[in-house]
Amino acid sequence: MPLRTAILKENLTSTSAVQSTAAPSPTWRDYVALTKPRIISLLLAVTLVPMFLAGEAPPSVGLIVWTMLGGFLAAGGANALNQYIDRDIDHVMTRTRLRPLPGGRMQPWQVLTFGAGLSALSFVLLWLTTNLLAALLALSGIIYYVVIYTRVLKRNSTQNIVIGGAAGAIPPLVGWAAVANELSLLPIFMFMIVFYWTPPHFWALALRKQQEYRAACIPMLPVMVGDRETHRQIVLYSVLLLLISVAPVFLRLLGPIYLGSALALSGLFLWYAITIWRRPTAEHIWRLYGYSLLYLALLFLAMGIDHLFYAPPAMLVDFSLRL
Repeated sequence: MPLRTAILKENLTSTSAVQSTAAPSPTWRDYVALTKPRIISLLLAVTLVPMFLAGEAPPSVGLIVWTMLGGFLAAGGANALNQYIDRDIDHVMTRTRLRPLPGGRMQPWQVLTFGAGLSALSFVLLWLTTNLLAALLALSGIIYYVVIYTRVLKRNSTQNIVIGGAAGAIPPLVGWAAVANELSLLPIFMFMIVFYWTPPHFWALALRKQQEYRAACIPMLPVMVGDRETHRQIVLYSVLLLLISVAPVFLRLLGPIYLGSALALSGLFLWYAITIWRRPTAEHIWRLYGYSLLYLALLFLAMGIDHLFYAPPAMLVDFSLRL
């Protein structure tokens, strides 16, 4: 622990030195970069599809626009606050050292103010344009990501991605609640799909970036337990993902079009995971990581297409949460 503390102090000193050598002059591109727009695009995709499944009629264009904007602000605010907290380690890693804060183009107070402002604005916007339930769900995602994951778990547990992944699984709940003003069983399954998708997706990246995580004192699974155990865990979570992805069909929540798509998409995901376990080459690891991004978008798209052609009978299980 003393060694880790010394390393983190050295990182923070280095970051301060970088920021003090050049006066920050952030541009609009820097503020956009703080939101991590490429990550947000996937979160918005899994927010949009549930909106079409939550009601008897498609949502209005206005409701879609406000919900997407509120979701963007919530995710962007959380991402900016994440970078404020990680300002002492981001310059250590190649994938993060060019961000506005470690790059010396912004001051910590600017990032903190921007992140807090977006987060507050997202709550107010969603409350005024959708409903309180959607706003509270988005707010809970921000708090969970910033406090539970970034502040508590990320630097202290190998389960950081497993438990912390719940934050990234909240957008489907927000999209559903924005239309229905309640939660039922299907959005809970959407939440679980994203939750079980997150570990194998992120561990694939961690396998290729583990030296950087080690330098930053982040206890990612490959750093703490080694490659082989990480390969096994990726296969295990891929099996769970396949089972969770097809479960809604057997509860009569989704139909045959989705079932075929889920079996094909999740089966390929599992095959890529098994390939890593059998032959853990860089090519196979990057293949799973790249496919995992496509997988989630295609699976949710299959839900939307299935909904167009399949009218589910009465649910076997009735679950709802209203606010």
